[in-house]
Amino acid sequence: MNMKKILVTGSNGLLGQKLTPLILNSPGFELLATSKGPNRNSIIKGYRYAELDITDENQIEELVAGFRPDVIINTAAITNVDTCHTQRDLCRRINTEAVETLVRICEGHDIHLIHLSTDFVFDGKAGPYTEDAEPAPLSFYGQSKADAENSILSSSCRWTIIRTVLVYGAVRNMSRSNILLWVKSSLEKGDAINVVNDQWRTPTLVEDLAAGCLLAAEKEATGIFHVSGREMMSILEIAERVADFWKLNKNLIRPISSASLNQDAVRPLRTGFIVSKAIKELGYQPHSFEEGLQIAARSIEPGE
Repeated sequence: MNMKKILVTGSNGLLGQKLTPLILNSPGFELLATSKGPNRNSIIKGYRYAELDITDENQIEELVAGFRPDVIINTAAITNVDTCHTQRDLCRRINTEAVETLVRICEGHDIHLIHLSTDFVFDGKAGPYTEDAEPAPLSFYGQSKADAENSILSSSCRWTIIRTVLVYGAVRNMSRSNILLWVKSSLEKGDAINVVNDQWRTPTLVEDLAAGCLLAAEKEATGIFHVSGREMMSILEIAERVADFWKLNKNLIRPISSASLNQDAVRPLRTGFIVSKAIKELGYQPHSFEEGLQIAARSIEPGE
């Protein structure tokens, strides 16, 4: 059987750490996982790992020439909206210019590029969105991702853009938090938290997102796909459901408006995705939010 070679960027991130075992458990794939710094994945056998600075074109070229991947899944990004707002050069280098480099390399080596994008390419006035909705980013982060999408859209390589929404989940070596872990740890410590009640999303279980990426690679599907959960919820409802699931004190959750936060970077109010294209064309099967919490709980408390 001809093995399909997959190179994953950002493999130390939440999505990258879920992609590694998923790819290893799928027959017919050979994996090269790459990320900045040492490998943080709990699984260390059955694949190759290489440190990679995604902004270094020579490093990428060298890895591609040595491994000769059929597919690159690009999960590397700066996703913190406020960091992108204040560190714009860094944001552009990682979120936009590195993608332009990947596009050139994929064109030159006939590689299928699967790139992760975001609901923040939209202005949040008309969510939930289908794939053909017109991007209108509100933040520098959203603009950096929209610019990356445009470089892919105008490229001649085989490409897939997978947009996603508010990814949640857990792995052993977390580099940063997400909505689920933030709410859970804050309430367990007895800390009161301010949670916006006027932003709406379709939160995405990280295992579902990983499955969507691998389905696109397996089926060699090209185009734009929206991959998220199906349930539209306010951020407040998400926090309350996390509290209910772990039987934590919901009275510590303080509903506030987005405007009262006075954040520098603007967030879209109502995004969320319609995922029927991914379901029909990829065979994507998202879990319910309740099922997602159960799956995340098994990662947080293995064996319990």
